[in-house]
Amino acid sequence: MTLQQLRYIVAIAEAGTLSGAAKALFISQPSLTKTVQELENEMGIKIFERTNKGVLLSHDGEIFLGYARQVLEQAALLESHYKTQAGGKQEFRVSTQHYSFAVNAFVDLIKEYGRDTYDFSLQETQTYEIIRDVADMKSEIGILYMNDFNRSVLEKLFKTHDLVFHELFSTSPHIFISNTHPLHDRDKVSMEELEPYPYLSYVQGDHNSFYFSEEIFSTVVRKKNIRVTDRATLFNLLIGLDGYTVCSGVIDKRLNGESIIAVPLDEEDTIHIGYITHKKIHLSRLGTSYINALERYIASLEIGGKNKSAQGLS
Repeated sequence: MTLQQLRYIVAIAEAGTLSGAAKALFISQPSLTKTVQELENEMGIKIFERTNKGVLLSHDGEIFLGYARQVLEQAALLESHYKTQAGGKQEFRVSTQHYSFAVNAFVDLIKEYGRDTYDFSLQETQTYEIIRDVADMKSEIGILYMNDFNRSVLEKLFKTHDLVFHELFSTSPHIFISNTHPLHDRDKVSMEELEPYPYLSYVQGDHNSFYFSEEIFSTVVRKKNIRVTDRATLFNLLIGLDGYTVCSGVIDKRLNGESIIAVPLDEEDTIHIGYITHKKIHLSRLGTSYINALERYIASLEIGGKNKSAQGLS
C-alpha cells in the first residue's frame, strides 16, 4: 500500500466516478481501475461498489477512506515540518451540532494554520451523523451534548464505535427568543408560559429519535412545532413568529446579531457539551489546535448565568 494509492481512493470517493477521478488525477482510467483492484486485493476488502451511475463506497470502503484521510493528513504534516516547502494539502474535518463556538474556533484554526492550499470542513449536521462521521473517521472531531435523558443511549453508541466523549462545559437550560418577544424581559420562563408560542427544533432525518434531539426536553408535547435544518433559518423564524428553542443559553452576538437573546428556563436539568474522538486515532496537530481554540472561548465564559462575561457559545 502506498500514499499514492490512498490519494487515488480519496479522489475516486470525491469524484463519484472512475472517469472523473482519472481526469482529475491526469491518469488513464484503466490504470486507475488496476490500482484500485490491486489495493482491494492487498487489503482483502471491496472498497467500491460499481453501479451504472458510477461507484459507491462499500461499508468497508467508508471505514478505509477514513483511515486513508488520516494517513494522508499525517503525511502532509510530516512533509510540512521537514521539507523547506510545505508539502501537500492540509485536511481537517469537524462535525457538530449547531453551536456558534464551534464556528469561532474553526475561524481561529484557519487563521493560524491555513496555507495557500488546504481543505477544511465544518459540518453542522444531525446528531447520529456526527457520531457516524467520527466513527468512520470522516471527521476527526464531533461536537454534541449529553444529559441524563440521552446519556445511556449515546454512551452505548460511543462504546460500540470506539468513541470517547470529552466534556467541555456544562450549563443549565435556557431558551432563545427574539428581543421583541412578549417574554423577553422575564428573568425566567416556564414551559407553561411558552405553550402559546411556536417551538423550533433541528431536523434529525431518518434517525429522528428523542434521544438524538439537539434540544433537551424533546419529549414534551407541544401544540406548535417547526423543524429546520440550519441556524440562520431557526433564528429568522424566532424573530418572525415569536418562536423559541431550548438551548445552552450563551450566544455569540457577533455571529447572530442583537435580535436573539437567551432567557433561563425554569426546569431542572444539566446540559453537558463536549466533543467525541475515535479511540484508535491520536489528535492531529490541527485537531489539537482546534480543541485549544474551543477551550480558549470556554475559559473566558461565565457559564450558567443570564449575563455572560463573554461571547462564543449558542
